[in-house]
Amino acid sequence: MTRFDHDLRLDALQAAYKEGAFTPRQLLVELRQRAATLNSDNPLFIHLLSETELEPYLAALDGKSPEQLPLFGVPFAIKDNIDLAGIPTTAACPAFSYTPNCSATLVQQLIELGAVPLGKTNLDQFATGLNGTRSPYGACHNATHPQYPSGGSSSGSALSVALGLCSFALGTDTAGSGRVPAALNNLVGLKQTRGLLSASGLVPACRTLDCITYFAASAAECSKLLALTAKRDPSDDYSRANPLWNAADAFGSPRPFRFGVPKTPEFLGCPESPGLFAAAIEQLKAIGGTPVEIDLDPFMQAAKLLYEGPWVAERYSVAGELIERDPEAVLPVIRAVLDKAPQFSAQDAFEYQYRLQGYKTLCDQLLADMDCVLTPTIPRPVTLAELEAEPVARNSDLGYYTNFMNLLDYAAVAVPSGFMANGLPWGVTLFGRAFTDQYLLSLGAALQQHSGLPLVGEQPLSSSLPATPARNDMARVVVCGAHLDGLPLNWQLRQRGGRLLEATASSADYKLYALAGGPPMRPGMLRVAEGGQAIQVEVWELPSRELGSFLTGIPAPLGLGKVQLADGRWETGFICDPYGLEGATDITEFGGWKAWLASR
Repeated sequence: MTRFDHDLRLDALQAAYKEGAFTPRQLLVELRQRAATLNSDNPLFIHLLSETELEPYLAALDGKSPEQLPLFGVPFAIKDNIDLAGIPTTAACPAFSYTPNCSATLVQQLIELGAVPLGKTNLDQFATGLNGTRSPYGACHNATHPQYPSGGSSSGSALSVALGLCSFALGTDTAGSGRVPAALNNLVGLKQTRGLLSASGLVPACRTLDCITYFAASAAECSKLLALTAKRDPSDDYSRANPLWNAADAFGSPRPFRFGVPKTPEFLGCPESPGLFAAAIEQLKAIGGTPVEIDLDPFMQAAKLLYEGPWVAERYSVAGELIERDPEAVLPVIRAVLDKAPQFSAQDAFEYQYRLQGYKTLCDQLLADMDCVLTPTIPRPVTLAELEAEPVARNSDLGYYTNFMNLLDYAAVAVPSGFMANGLPWGVTLFGRAFTDQYLLSLGAALQQHSGLPLVGEQPLSSSLPATPARNDMARVVVCGAHLDGLPLNWQLRQRGGRLLEATASSADYKLYALAGGPPMRPGMLRVAEGGQAIQVEVWELPSRELGSFLTGIPAPLGLGKVQLADGRWETGFICDPYGLEGATDITEFGGWKAWLASR
């Protein structure tokens, strides 16, 4: 059998197909053989599709091309709590197994885009765990260092990418299962905003919190996958529409940003993690970030609720009937986690919700003035021996920085950022407000480029960031008159959560007028072909959701358009219709509204 030396990253694979280097059928047959060999030593697949089972997916590509299908012939793996039609879904519990007639919505989307499923991957049983050892099909060990776990619960999915068997893989994340395995295997793990990717066809762990996630070699690939599949799904009651500020073109080059860092980070005694985290902070500073210390205590208090509160009962709603009927069918460590579920009452559920909402209020306030927060993905790695000796405590160590994310409805991206002295990968997580996924991926991609770390298979990073600026859930507005800081209409920005970013100037292509009427007196800034000069302006930022109400309140002849700044940037800002200049006074010579006011 011909062996291929292939780069499975999305762009490289599509280029190879276009060049005719090999066909999807040749590639998938070879990958399947390699997977079968690896699986004997490291049980990452619960069900590896046979050549017969693969054939319908490959036959559907006959006569097609990468130009027609954006994921043409791309191999991917599916965590075995997500449905693939005709293949058993086990959730790593043979007694629970069933064979679905239909694929999960997201799986079907990917297949229709040209992707080919290679198999169903191993996991911590019922997705309850963060280490990858809690499976009757065997424990998954790390792709780089066999004395460490792969991380869970999406253990096999991460390994399928890290070991070069798939371009990307689907995992799930309730408490960190889409991020911990990424950190331990030198991958990017996207835990998108809850509901952004359909969870229809997923065996739930906690249905109100679950996310299906992506593992890939790079943040740029996760961005592409998210853009292709983030769609509202009527069959998923928890599905949410993706705002346009989080669409594909939001992925770009970072502008100066503010990021939170823990005031007192916890590393649980690890001697290497503090230095690795400090290096990651410096890397973010080098790409334009300003670190701001924040108190993580309310985030940590929220995290404790996940296993101390009634969300354990939500987990029990999936496996409880089986436990009561056949307790030996469920692993003892999983039963121990779920045993306390029946003690929670309906009253408890509401009381914990109230507590959670209180923490969310505090956490949202901390995030309001920042673009994102940086934390370690894990405080320290744990060995397989440590997990065997203390399975619950050491599993909890891995989730120290991850458990709060879905409870608080934040988006998060785990990004590789270094290696420990023994060669074990180490990484950080960028998290932020809901629907800032593409923005976080932009920062992750910039971090990957700056760090220069090798990717899966020692391949160099091939994807560059788009020249356009990255966008998040905040809009920028250039103001030149009564909305300037301290002037009569500035409250319209501050009332909408506006924040002053910078005082600067326009390019030297504008004239400034004092319009007739008032109070308050208003300026008109007009772009001209000649006779213009730089005008003093301010750049403000306000939530995108508030921009519509701000725009509709602007009276004629003013409006919002594009204003060029002195450094060449074009930003949304106040412009004036020429008809409105009748009776106006040319005040261009003063260079700005405040200077003119001071002269009067």
